[in-house]
Amino acid sequence: MTRSNARELAVHFVFELGFSKQTADELLAEALKRPVFELIGQEEPLYAEFPNAEQRAYIASLVRGVHDHGPELDGYISKYAIGWNFSRIPRVVVAILRVCMYEILYMQDVPNAAAINEAVELTKHYEEPELASFVNGILGSFVRAEPLPEDVLPAPETLFDAPEEEK
Repeated sequence: MTRSNARELAVHFVFELGFSKQTADELLAEALKRPVFELIGQEEPLYAEFPNAEQRAYIASLVRGVHDHGPELDGYISKYAIGWNFSRIPRVVVAILRVCMYEILYMQDVPNAAAINEAVELTKHYEEPELASFVNGILGSFVRAEPLPEDVLPAPETLFDAPEEEK
């Protein structure tokens, strides 16, 4: 599984959290299990390969981080979605933007350009092509205008604290 696939899974889980009362940890404990991947993988190629420990940690870090920083991330989305009411933005686009902004702000090992490119590609995959330009515009404005932290990393316990693989 590539990092892009792991990021896409994180977007799926962040999207799902938008419809649930679960915490990030509850959702991860339920969804990031081998039997779940085996079942879903029969119809959805993204789930065909169960993530390894490092990939699960990356997914968990993204999902927890987005969950914990949701209001902050949504504030940035609202600020840079000029002419758009937040409620009009498709929920999958919001999930993609949240994941990308979290990576830019809190995961310094991910170059901003790579995070933005991945967000644009995911948007093209899930939404109408014109929304990819919208996402690119929001994220480009965000990285140009915001004072971004240079040395901010997630807390050490979130880096490798993925749910255990179920045998």
